[in-house]
Amino acid sequence: MINRELIRIKIVQLTYAYYQNGSKNIDTAEKELLFSLSKAYDLYNYLLALIVGITHESRRHLEVAQARAQREGTAMPSQKFAYNRFALQLEENRMLNEFLESQKKNWDQEQPEFLKKIFLQITESQIYKDYMTSDDDSYEADRELWRKLYRTLIQNNADLDALLEEQSLYWNDDKDVVDTFVVKTIKRFEEKNKGHQELLPEYDSEEDKEYARKLFRAAIMNADQYQRYMSEASRNWDFDRLAYMDIIIMQIAIAEMMTFPSIPINVSINEYVEIAKLYSTPRSASYINGMLDGIARHLIKTGLLMKHIEKRN
Repeated sequence: MINRELIRIKIVQLTYAYYQNGSKNIDTAEKELLFSLSKAYDLYNYLLALIVGITHESRRHLEVAQARAQREGTAMPSQKFAYNRFALQLEENRMLNEFLESQKKNWDQEQPEFLKKIFLQITESQIYKDYMTSDDDSYEADRELWRKLYRTLIQNNADLDALLEEQSLYWNDDKDVVDTFVVKTIKRFEEKNKGHQELLPEYDSEEDKEYARKLFRAAIMNADQYQRYMSEASRNWDFDRLAYMDIIIMQIAIAEMMTFPSIPINVSINEYVEIAKLYSTPRSASYINGMLDGIARHLIKTGLLMKHIEKRN
């Protein structure tokens, strides 16, 4: 699950924090980086477990409705949502249950009021109403329901964001990226896999964990050198007025270009321009794009960077 996009974002955040807190201990900072990445994976599992928690809440409501129907002699309520096949499969998932047991996490016990509130929001939504009245009684329809509900009512939910912020300082920063992995996981589920459906692994590959360590250390330990490259290549740019976050972003981009021969220059530039759009000023993206292009050309010309720049659109 933890891929290079998320690693780059985390390194930008942690490098900025490294200079802000003044500790300047690279070993401690590296441990903080890896811990921060592990918390992103915890959030991924916790958000999947929210679907199970909402399902449990729906069954509590179903039991009350069934008791009322039996008492009043009216038609029994539908069990379609409470026993949604995708949610049942997730509830039985071996990997998710191992996580919940190891972390001692339980939405039902910890956040009952939130579960009640979001369950009500779901039952009032048109997505839910369409599902309950549909004749499509398939696993695929059950899975698609939760994909739609997640994207509509969980992905952008101010109450959930506030709740997550209370639990972890990392989670609000991580949620936008982690949401995409949760939706990806929902789409990957297959009924035939039952409770043994594989969730996304913590790291996409062991190489990515080493990439995180190596890039972070290069960005910090060679900072003076990289900032000198910025200054040398910025004669046509107002370098002194650059936002501090922009300097951090370019410092890490240069570290990636210099440290990882297999990553094309254009990929590095594009990735950090996108990060600038999220974390810096409105004009930073175009500024960083031009600066990094100029820095790369300068480094190639002086023989310090043995790569080439592909023609960009």
